[in-house]
Amino acid sequence: MSASLPPAAETEYGYAPPTVRQFSVFLNNKVGKLLELLRTFDEAPSTRLAAFSIVDSSDYAVVRMIFTNADAARHILRRSQYTFAETDLIIMELGEQQCLSGACLYLLGAELNIRFAYPIMLRGEHPAVAICVDDNHLAGQILLRKRFRLLSEEDLAP
Repeated sequence: MSASLPPAAETEYGYAPPTVRQFSVFLNNKVGKLLELLRTFDEAPSTRLAAFSIVDSSDYAVVRMIFTNADAARHILRRSQYTFAETDLIIMELGEQQCLSGACLYLLGAELNIRFAYPIMLRGEHPAVAICVDDNHLAGQILLRKRFRLLSEEDLAP
């Protein structure tokens, strides 16, 4: 469920923004390993790849992946014996009059560091970006106040 204005999801820190689960999958940097990983999910109708980014070196690669169903993706990764870590990210939609540099400026104003960001593939009419920040709660509150729409896993499903 996406968030335009804070619903009744309050915590002791205030509004808890929707987050999505990112899987960082470790791969040996060898020919065919990425294809092997992607095909693992081609055969799984319970989840689809919504976004991915690759960080590589000469010996290994880390594939950052967001799926439409994190629980199903976790099960598939474990069953296939991949080494992975999980992180919660914020996904923000860039509306008609919004830009990525504006969002960065608002987060900078709160001294929040954006560790990394990458685009979401499965979206409708507006572009969306996954961001990893120092504090999801504060970043979510700031972005909502500035009228950015925050997306949840449910918003990524077809």
